[in-house]
Amino acid sequence: MVTHFVLLGIPNTDGFQTILFVTFLAFYFCTLLGNLLIFSAILADDRLHTQMYFFLCNLSIIDLGFSSISTPKLLANLWAKSRTISLGGCMSQVFFWHFLVSTECLLYTVMAYDRYVAICHPLRYLLIMNWRVCALLAAGTWIASSFHATILTSLTFTLPYCGSNVVEYFFCDIFPVVKLLCADKYVIETVTFTNIGVVPMTCFFLILASYVRIIYSILKMNSAKGRRKAASTCASHLAVVMLFFGPCALIYTQPQLSKMLVTPVQLFSNVVTPMLNPAIYTLRNKEVKAALRKLRGGQTLAR
Repeated sequence: MVTHFVLLGIPNTDGFQTILFVTFLAFYFCTLLGNLLIFSAILADDRLHTQMYFFLCNLSIIDLGFSSISTPKLLANLWAKSRTISLGGCMSQVFFWHFLVSTECLLYTVMAYDRYVAICHPLRYLLIMNWRVCALLAAGTWIASSFHATILTSLTFTLPYCGSNVVEYFFCDIFPVVKLLCADKYVIETVTFTNIGVVPMTCFFLILASYVRIIYSILKMNSAKGRRKAASTCASHLAVVMLFFGPCALIYTQPQLSKMLVTPVQLFSNVVTPMLNPAIYTLRNKEVKAALRKLRGGQTLAR
């Protein structure tokens, strides 16, 4: 019986390990610093204690966890060639990766609904998106995702592994790990593909429907200033949604390129995207920049 796995890491990187290590380490530190700053600024500034920033805090927590699933092990692989991962560690990577991906996907859908209510029903916004509703929506995304990840992880690791333990990937994901099964892979591959496909596609179409209605409402506005303000509140969310769904669409709509694209796309999603999310929300948001300046000023006074 298999008690550990060996992660082969990123293919065709011989001689570039040090450069990749320094690059990914810099990305990881920037991700941790950026998301912690966003989270701290929102907590510290009373003006940001609104529904939109409540969901943004959830996104920062997701990005902090998401970047820590595979990056530390990838860095250890590049620097010390530490490729072995225990069975429990592999199970943890599978669970938390699908847990946080599903949570982020559902959270983007909730945030799109929040923008839809704010722009299309501004007078009823506080009534519809009251704090109880926001708390229930946020909790629902985390709870539903935990069930989703538990089902997929249980299906993956209840079947026997008794042959090769070499995973041809840089972290434990379901499809590379399932290739090592001794049993029939049809059920787990079918269930996994269905779950991984249905959840993002449903979320994407719900987000698309929200933005069709939002764009229609913006075009109907008489004030140019109102149109600009409404479009500005949606721009950051649209950007992070494109970063999330774009790589997935690239892989699944180009089957002939999927084998070549899957590793760089996953690296981009796991390492780069969590770093870009806080930058996107900060660079286009005056309120967040003001809160960060206030936080910096408070730290300076404390010293």
